[in-house]
Amino acid sequence: MIEIRIANQKDAKYIALLGRVTFAETFGNLFNDNNDLLHYLEQTFSVNKIKSGLEKENNVFLIAFYKELPVGFAKLKFNSKSEFIKEKYVCQLQKIYVLKDFLSKKIGFMLQEKLLKIAIQNGNQKIWLSVLESNERAINFYIKSGFSEIGEHIFQIGKEKFEFVAMSKKIL
Repeated sequence: MIEIRIANQKDAKYIALLGRVTFAETFGNLFNDNNDLLHYLEQTFSVNKIKSGLEKENNVFLIAFYKELPVGFAKLKFNSKSEFIKEKYVCQLQKIYVLKDFLSKKIGFMLQEKLLKIAIQNGNQKIWLSVLESNERAINFYIKSGFSEIGEHIFQIGKEKFEFVAMSKKIL
C-alpha cells in the first residue's frame, strides 16, 4: 500500500509538484506578497532544479507512494556542515514533505527512518535540519524522533524573513 524508494530522474516531475503543493499548504499563509511565494516555488521546485538535484552525488531523494499515487518525498544531503555542529561526518535532512491528506499515514516518519538508515550506511555521525520556529507540529515530530535544538538562524525568501530552529541527532 505504501511504497518508499530512492527517486530517479523520472520522479522529478512528481517531486517538483509535491514540493510546490506541500510548501504552499504549509507556508503559503506566511507570505504577505504572493509573488515572493510564487518566485520561491519556481526557483526551488522547478522540474529542472529537481533533476539537477537528483544528479548530485551528495543528494539522496526518496519518494513515497500510497496506492501508486505520489504523496511525499524527502531529501538528504551528505557533507552538509552546520555552524552548530563540530563533528566531521554530518548530513542534512533538507526536506520531508507529505501531502496534508496523507499525514495520518505516518509517511513522514517512514521517510525519515529510511533516510536515517541511509545516513548511517554512509558513515555520518550526526544529522541536522532546520525547521520554521512557528511550525510546532514539525518541531514536535522531530523531538519525538530524538532530535534536539542546537541553534537558531534567519532565512529570507523575497521580502519575508523567517526564524528557524536548527536541530540535530547523533546517529553514529
